[in-house]
Amino acid sequence: MKTRIVVAVHKPYPMPQDPVYLPVQAGRALHEPLGFTGDDSGENISKKNPNYCELTCLYWAWKNLDADALGLCHYRRYFAGRPFGSKWERILTGEQAEKLLSKAPVVLPKKRNYYIETGWSQYAHAHHEEDLLAVRAILETQYPAYVPAFDRTLSRTGGHRFNMFIMRREALNTYCTWLFAVLAELEGKLDISEYSRNDQRVFGFVAERLLDVWIETEGVPYCECPVIHMESQHWLKKGSAFLKRKFSAK
Repeated sequence: MKTRIVVAVHKPYPMPQDPVYLPVQAGRALHEPLGFTGDDSGENISKKNPNYCELTCLYWAWKNLDADALGLCHYRRYFAGRPFGSKWERILTGEQAEKLLSKAPVVLPKKRNYYIETGWSQYAHAHHEEDLLAVRAILETQYPAYVPAFDRTLSRTGGHRFNMFIMRREALNTYCTWLFAVLAELEGKLDISEYSRNDQRVFGFVAERLLDVWIETEGVPYCECPVIHMESQHWLKKGSAFLKRKFSAK
């Protein structure tokens, strides 16, 4: 099985040496080249990177890479293949990725739990609730079979986040066809001109919540894999910001 895992990157940074990984510069159509493969060749949406985040790399890989399985991760965040060793030694190898894909067609990161927030309330406190309302309206009119899973997954306190996964090609084709169709509809529904620069990354944020919706609706088998962060997570700072968003107006 030929597997490629795209590493979305937007600045110079060390990269894994395993040939399964392909560093791809996100939004290269808008920036100076970094020396990595860009997301701006072939069929692409590279110019949408400020709003789509790492999804411009996913779209490029989906449309342009020849592989039996494709994955997406981030230059500061990878799937972990072993529990010990340096951070670079613990990154999932291509051989380990293929073993996981022999068990299920999709590999996801272990669920992230917000404990005192549902997926809906966490998003509403951190971003704009109307984003989710618009997505639900799109599903209701065009993809009604997905509405029950949308409501279920966003009522839970945990979910698969980060826009990270590895999928066999057939699953990836199905997921990306649906995901980018929904996001294209959402573009036409939202006015983000007054959003902050961070909140203008709305389509990347929404996609994080839609992955579980697709998985549950389609009944796709998956296995989970731990995530390793290459830099400090500043949990105290993140926790304080999380609580501030929850207990104060946005």
